[in-house]
Amino acid sequence: MSFTGEHHPGVQAPSAETRGFRLNHTMLRVKDPEKALAFYSRIFGMSVVRRLDFEEMGFSLYFLARLEQDDAVPEDAAQRTVWTFSQQGLLELTHNWGTEAQADFAYHDGNAEPQGFGHICFSVPDLDAAEAWFDANDVTFVKRSDQGKMKDVVFVKDADGYWIEVVQADRLAAMGD
Repeated sequence: MSFTGEHHPGVQAPSAETRGFRLNHTMLRVKDPEKALAFYSRIFGMSVVRRLDFEEMGFSLYFLARLEQDDAVPEDAAQRTVWTFSQQGLLELTHNWGTEAQADFAYHDGNAEPQGFGHICFSVPDLDAAEAWFDANDVTFVKRSDQGKMKDVVFVKDADGYWIEVVQADRLAAMGD
């Protein structure tokens, strides 16, 4: 591996102690797991690879992945838990039990004031086809690829109002400096 990362103020060389560290998942809290799971499985083709319930604390975790045909996911629950926590790029949906029954309940999406969390991102092979798919499935757009200053970038909302960026990698080569 010759490329070691871009150099910017504040960036430090990785220490030997961090060898093997990897980003495993990003967590979003969801009001209604049935609606959230329907959205991510239907619209983005994700599968639940592991559900973990914590009865004493009243919540469930759903780990989602976009599985490929050659992914060797263990059938055994304990082994699948180990597999899940060794992956990269998973989405964890956390459901605090009972929120689905509260009509006025909503999580902060991170984009309303005060801003914080911004979005997750999916890369797709064909952005135009993805936009057509979103339209056909009544997905709410924040921004289409031909809108705004950043062309070729789409933003949609999930069932809880979280923003999802959608990009086609080869259309972004000229982005930035």
